[in-house]
Parts: sequence; structure tokens; C-alpha cells
Amino acid sequence: MKKILLTLALPALTFFLTQCSSDNTDEEMQDPAVVAQAVTDLAVSGTWVVSSYIDSGTDETSDYSGYTFSFNTDGSLVADNGSSMVTGTWSVTVDDSSDDDDYDSMDDVDFNIFFSAPPAFEELTDDWDIVSRSSTRIELIDISGGDGSTDTLIFVKN
Repeated sequence: MKKILLTLALPALTFFLTQCSSDNTDEEMQDPAVVAQAVTDLAVSGTWVVSSYIDSGTDETSDYSGYTFSFNTDGSLVADNGSSMVTGTWSVTVDDSSDDDDYDSMDDVDFNIFFSAPPAFEELTDDWDIVSRSSTRIELIDISGGDGSTDTLIFVKN
């Protein structure tokens, strides 16, 4: 009887154990340089739109309505709405300082955006922490060192 019970329970136990995951995903276990390259490859894989930009609790997404963002391999960044073009720069870097590590899998990877003008685009200038990414979405966050306010920026593939 014990042998029959063990024979029946073992496959169920094996299934259960393989379905459980630890707190760390495969992404979290990767070298930050590998993650940075994967995020870079994703960003240059097409054009993107801002689906959400929350600046310290204020929704400012409409400031970027109609703009498509191109993250180019040469580090240039172009936002274009068909009649107006705004240029800047971007990069993905590994930053292992602990002062900006508030998220898990990509703590040490920064998504850097720089625009010198106009003011609405200057708002996006920062070294953003990557919260998550998929083939069609990049979610970024910045926590101000001054007052602790939080900004979130989400790009979705166009």
C-alpha cells in the first residue's frame, strides 16, 4: 500500500515542486551587463510611444501624445509627431551603486534619457530604473533623492 501511495504521490509532488518558483526569477539571476544588452536590443527593435508618464502623482501622458520615439543604435533619441521632431540621447548602463537600487531584477541597470528642450521633454531626462520589460513594453521608475516623489514612465511598442 505504501508503495502504491508513493507511486501516486511522487508525480504530484514533482509537478508541484517544478511549478513553484523562488523569489528570484531567471532575469534577477542574470548578470546586469546581460540585462543591459537585452534592454538595449529591445529599445532599438522598433518605435515606441509613451503610454503613461506620471510625474510625482500628476498624469502628464498627454504631453507626449502623437509622438513616436526611436531609440537609435548610435545613442540618438528622436521623438517625432509628424510635424515636430525632438532629439536627445539615450543609453542603457550598468550602475552598481546601492543608492538607487529599489527594484529587484534590474537594480543595477539604468535606462538613461536626455533631452535639452523643450521643457516637456526635459522632464523625461533622468537615469531611470527599469521596473519591467517585455517585447512590447518598457516600464521605468525614478524616485527623487530630494523629496522621495516617484515618477513612472511606460513605453509601449508602436
